[in-house]
Amino acid sequence: MTKFTQEQVDDLNSKIKTAEEALQWVSDNLHPKVAKASSFGAEDAVMMDIMMKINPKFRFFTLDTGRLPQETYDIIDIVRKKYNISVEVLFPNTQEVEDMVRDKGMNLFYDSVENRELCCEIRKVHPMNKMLNTLDGWITGLRRDQTKNRENVKIFQIDHVHGGILKINPIIDWTWDQIQEYIKKNNLPYNSLLDKGYPSIGCEPCTRPIKPGEDLRSGRWWWEQGGNKECGLHIDRKRMD
Repeated sequence: MTKFTQEQVDDLNSKIKTAEEALQWVSDNLHPKVAKASSFGAEDAVMMDIMMKINPKFRFFTLDTGRLPQETYDIIDIVRKKYNISVEVLFPNTQEVEDMVRDKGMNLFYDSVENRELCCEIRKVHPMNKMLNTLDGWITGLRRDQTKNRENVKIFQIDHVHGGILKINPIIDWTWDQIQEYIKKNNLPYNSLLDKGYPSIGCEPCTRPIKPGEDLRSGRWWWEQGGNKECGLHIDRKRMD
């Protein structure tokens, strides 16, 4: 595993300012032990297009929690054919899911924040961790304007939660309007839920369309009030406790 020092990361952030520059550096220095985590929302449509123009052999993976909307499965197949790529699909551990559902029910996530976080951990975080253990870096579609947790995120950072690998956030400075404009300008295929008011897309029972004036992430875990809504993929819950 390639390890980076904070000094090296700071140097990268001082020199590299655009998504294209960041992804070119990633292609030159980390491929093939780097991959893009994809939930197939609007950001992923943009990221995939930029990445394919830089390196058609870039790797992509997604987390199939077993509770995704049909529209997400549809767009996965559409982009596979468009770009002639293989999307690595990760599944949760069968025994963990069976035990959780038997003990707490099919829709346990509505009962408490603790249950919801447990479901996210088993269906998303555990398979993600297994994948990241094989990589030197991973690429995200994070943007600063999504949640307060992401306000201070930079393009390059050391992911201490996942063994110190490099975490790359090429479009961290982009706005929601820029994302939409890129999709339209380049006539990209995208998840049809975006046209139904879903700027952030997760599992089907945990995501709803947002209302005018609502925060872009307000449709995620919509029954929970307040707080910064995260599933655990981008935060260290132990440090928050």
